[in-house]
Amino acid sequence: MINGKRIAVVMPAYNAEKTLEQTVSEFPDLVDIRILVDDHSRDQTADLGRKIGLHVFQHDRNYGYGRNQMTCYREALAAGADVVIMVHPDYQYTPLLITAMASMVAYDVYDVVLGSRIIGGHALALQGGMPLYKYVSNRALTAFENLFLRVKLSEYHTGYRVFSRKVLIELPLLENSDDFVFDNQMLAQCVYFGFRIGEVSCPTKYFKEASSINFRRSVKYGFGVLGTALQFAGQRFGILNLPRFRKEGRKLETAGDEYYERRAGAAQSASGR
Repeated sequence: MINGKRIAVVMPAYNAEKTLEQTVSEFPDLVDIRILVDDHSRDQTADLGRKIGLHVFQHDRNYGYGRNQMTCYREALAAGADVVIMVHPDYQYTPLLITAMASMVAYDVYDVVLGSRIIGGHALALQGGMPLYKYVSNRALTAFENLFLRVKLSEYHTGYRVFSRKVLIELPLLENSDDFVFDNQMLAQCVYFGFRIGEVSCPTKYFKEASSINFRRSVKYGFGVLGTALQFAGQRFGILNLPRFRKEGRKLETAGDEYYERRAGAAQSASGR
């Protein structure tokens, strides 16, 4: 708990058995709620999560990274979280920054905080093992998005994010993709609805066990990012009228949970450590 606010960490997982325990071992004691959502992994991610004391939800099939995050946020809200940290369980981002990032939201400095791999300079990202093509594409896509969203962020593609409860309740998240571009669409929504966004420099680690999308899916994601930026601009100028950017769009509380099991007492047990 920070400043009287309950802190939740959520991890959208797929085949994260090899890195999950190492990631969780760096969680600070102030984390009140620890949730893992398993997107129908082929390994023992879910079983390991239960073994190390996480509250685990399992999808009945592989729905995608975006849907995984939706489940993460819905269950964190149901468990009473005031501040929600999303971090990938592949140990590419250090959980040692949770306290600093969560505090910025808990003390109402920002509504959203991003752990940026870029803000510390290109050397930090490349020394951490980020492939050169990913670094270049990250910078190019970010420049394009900053131009069309009319903000100045160092990157939009990090897997380390903090949100206030208000953000997660008010954004029409169910209007977003089930795929990787969900991340980008969600940030575009945050900008569109006027939420305050801050950034913290975060070192990154690329290694064999760390999850990473392949080149083909990276290209698909890149085109999705470009499309999101253009849709944002079209909405802003009144050319488009997309549910994603309307307050009446579908929100988390309007969704059913038929694609995963919510065990009795799940929200209560999620708050235990």
